[in-house]
Amino acid sequence: MNVKRVAGLLTGLVLVAGLTTACGTVGGAAVGAGAGAAIGAGTGYGAGKGALIGTGVGAAAGTIYDATKKR
Repeated sequence: MNVKRVAGLLTGLVLVAGLTTACGTVGGAAVGAGAGAAIGAGTGYGAGKGALIGTGVGAAAGTIYDATKKR
């Protein structure tokens, strides 16, 4: 799988997750993507790969936050 295909799939997952949960998922994904890109570029790993990893981690963290916030 190439990076563009993975990015497209991950973006689609984030959008679907945003529709099925609250806004924390999408916000977490956006913050995670930005932070991952910055860290990836700073370490030489690559901004694109860092953004992909950060998006997934941010979306997961946002979903967990939303789930615990509603209780």
